[in-house]
Parts: sequence; C-alpha cells; structure tokens
Amino acid sequence: MPQRKRATIREVAKATGLSPAAVSYALRGMQVSEETQRRVRRAAAELGYEADPIARALASGKTGMIGVLCSSLEDLWQQSLAVGIGRTLREKDHYALILDAAGDPDRESTLARQLRGVDGLIVQPVDPAAAFWPALAESLPVVVIGDALKDARTAAEVVFDNHSGVTMALEYLRAMGHHRVAVLTPTQASTPDRPADRLVNDEAQRLGLDIEVLTCPQGLAPATEVARSLLSAAVRPSAVFCFSDSIAYGVLMAASSLDLNVPRDVSVMGYDDHPMSELLGLTSVNWNLDGIVQAAVRLVLGAADGTIRRRRITQEPFLRDRTSVGAV
Repeated sequence: MPQRKRATIREVAKATGLSPAAVSYALRGMQVSEETQRRVRRAAAELGYEADPIARALASGKTGMIGVLCSSLEDLWQQSLAVGIGRTLREKDHYALILDAAGDPDRESTLARQLRGVDGLIVQPVDPAAAFWPALAESLPVVVIGDALKDARTAAEVVFDNHSGVTMALEYLRAMGHHRVAVLTPTQASTPDRPADRLVNDEAQRLGLDIEVLTCPQGLAPATEVARSLLSAAVRPSAVFCFSDSIAYGVLMAASSLDLNVPRDVSVMGYDDHPMSELLGLTSVNWNLDGIVQAAVRLVLGAADGTIRRRRITQEPFLRDRTSVGAV
C-alpha cells in the first residue's frame, strides 16, 4: 500500500484560510489567539501534518527545544511542574529537555553551564543567588519560577509572593493555638538566601511563635527519618510547617510510625498543595500550578521569539484548609 504523502504547512493554511506564517505561529502557540491555535491544530491533525524539526531549525535557527532545570525532582510538586511544562510545550510544537539538579547547587551550576542548543530555559533554582546566573541570562532567554535570580537580567519571572504565603501559614497556625512550631525546609546551609526561609523567622518573631527551623530532604524516606527524630524528642512541637508537601508526607509517615494522631497529637501543614494532598487531607498553601505552567511556557516562547520584553508575574497564594491542622 503506497505511503500517504506528508501534508504541508500550505495545505493547513489553505484549510484554515490563514497564511503559512500565521499557521506556523499558531502551531508554536505565539502571536495568535487561543481559538486560532486550536483551529489550526485541529486542521493539522485532520490532515496529518507534522512539523519537520530539522527543516524548522535550519530555516529559523531555532531548535524548538526548551530547557527545564528543576532544583529537585524528588519533590512531587516539581515533578508535576516539569510534566505540565513538557505537555504544554508539546501542545505548542516544542519540546522540553528536563534536567534535575537533585538539590545540589554545584550540580545546578554544572548543568546550567552545559546547556547548549536550547531556545530558552525555565528554571526553579536551588540557589537563586549563585554567581553564574547573570552571565547565563545574557546568553539565552531565562524564565525563573519561584525566587528571582540575584543580579540576573532574566527574560521573565514567575515569582511566589512568599511574604503572603508564609504570613498566611503562620497566622493560621497561631490562630489555631499553636506556639511551638517546627519548620522543615529543603534549603541547605550553603544556599541561605531563600526569601521564604528569611521571612519565616521574621514572621515568627512578630507573632510570638517559638520556632525551630531544620533542613530536610524532599525524598519520602529521608524526610520521614528527619521527622521521626523531631517527633521523638522529649518536647515535640505542636505543629510542623513544611516548605514542601513532599516533606509533609514524610512527617505524616513518621507520625504514623510513632502512633501519633494527626492532628490530635501533632498538626502538619504543607506549602505547595500537590494533588496528593487533597487525598491525604493535608492543609497546604496553593500556588496555582496550572497557572504557573501556562505563564512560564508563554513567557519563555515569547522571549525565545523576541516578542516579549522583561515580564514579572507574581503568584498569590491561597490556603487549602483540610484536616491535618487541629486546634490546641
């Protein structure tokens, strides 16, 4: 049976009544409306059109590849972030090169410096104050998620309003009667300049809370070990606030292993509202993951195409009040 001839972009243009240039923009998710993008993708699918990545790279000087550098893929929220970015890029006829810094600032630096052949980079950094970011941001479009990169002229930022998030969480715990609170953070001693970590001490002092801040890995097994040691102490906190829901899952596991009831014996609160948290009843702070994915992809593609100037989007948090925090 003869093989069907590959449909061309001109055939898609004819079917949609658009110019080939407009079809190209629509397939890349740029410069046209969402409705036009959907109409063009539908026609392309019906005609069996697939862009030739080699031909496109030769014609445009671009690869269609976007780097996604995650601080740690042991964190379930970052896994969801990477999956969402990869899927959204694919819908816009681009591809994601996903890299894992594994919580190591030196590894992050090595991976970032070795990036070649990508049209742009989306990063959620281990160390936003690292010295290499300004030079990297000069060499390719960089969109940062979470914390701004110190002294770097990034193409765009999707930053968290950590002041509101930390204040909301600690005020909620205080209103529930908690005064002795442990804070578990993935931030290491070598990367101390995370806004959320600085804010938690300031807000605790303002609210009159007795807090202890501990570094904790984001993997379930090591997070459980840290939490078990914390909850086994002669005087344990009445609440544990975790800067990652993945860490909070370790606290829940440790509490269960010690026959501690959540929230009667200890309350637990997360900070990114991973979808699993609803199933587990974990009270957490939500940052609108889908909105972050859509914004980051839109900004990095616009920066790679030269159609946007510097943009800063601030993500506002909201509280997901479930069953893991009880009143004292």
